[in-house]
Amino acid sequence: MGFFEKLKAGLNKTRDNIVSSIDYVFNGFTNIDDEFYEELEETLIMGDLGVRTTDEIIENLKEKVKENAIKQPAECKELLIQLIKEQMDLGPNAYDFENQKSIVLLIGVNGVGKTTSVGKLAGLLKNQNKKVIMAAADTFRAAAIEQLTEWSHRNGCEIIAQSEGSDPAAVIFDSIQAAKARKADVLLCDTAGRLQNKKNLMEELRKIDKVITREYPEAYRENLIVLDATTGQNALSQLREFKDVTDITGIILTKMDGTAKGGIAVAIQSEFGIPVKYVGVGEQIEDLQKFNSEDFVNALFDLQ
Repeated sequence: MGFFEKLKAGLNKTRDNIVSSIDYVFNGFTNIDDEFYEELEETLIMGDLGVRTTDEIIENLKEKVKENAIKQPAECKELLIQLIKEQMDLGPNAYDFENQKSIVLLIGVNGVGKTTSVGKLAGLLKNQNKKVIMAAADTFRAAAIEQLTEWSHRNGCEIIAQSEGSDPAAVIFDSIQAAKARKADVLLCDTAGRLQNKKNLMEELRKIDKVITREYPEAYRENLIVLDATTGQNALSQLREFKDVTDITGIILTKMDGTAKGGIAVAIQSEFGIPVKYVGVGEQIEDLQKFNSEDFVNALFDLQ
């Protein structure tokens, strides 16, 4: 099964949750009036697209309906699909980090699939002939170092690690020296996922930031937050919290297979202006892929 098929299968529950309700609105109304828009708005909010995103989409839809003099509700569906695609378009520079010496930090709470995402992303980049080094800077969870070591066996990428409880900034320091010495293209860093004590997390990220600025100022910086799609609106509050602590440049959305809350992908991008750059739909290395708005919306609406 190819990635698009997996994505389509993974979005089954989301499709049942959103698309059937949308179809009901488009087919159940004979006029495009306030009641029609209200019903559509409610459907999108219930589908985890979020209030702000939904407001924007509905406003744009009203304009397009007027511009194109559309009279039938059923004809709005195409417009709606197009608007969602536009809302999620990444623009041309989303993957700039791949084309220069870069350091990528993966951040996020525990349990969202952060360490696994480091392993899969390393594999994805290696398949593009990049030399990748992984840094095991989540030193608070013993299993994280073991897990990343296991991933290095699977993806064939080198790992830099110290013992559990080591200073994460020291791991980053060692990793930067290794990345420079071995002429790595990308240094991928796993980080601790504690949000309960924000002060500690801020302190830790500040230290890491200092080390990178001092030791690797020429590196392109990318901070990717890993969010679990199954948590729906909760993912938004996690993003909000981390955004207070550090500059976030992109999102990895994991566990898209089997969630009824896949609409959150639209909400996140629209609400924060931070692009979803990768989506995960399974356990295998190849189950993490670059996000493509066209494919995502086509899979969601079962268009291909």
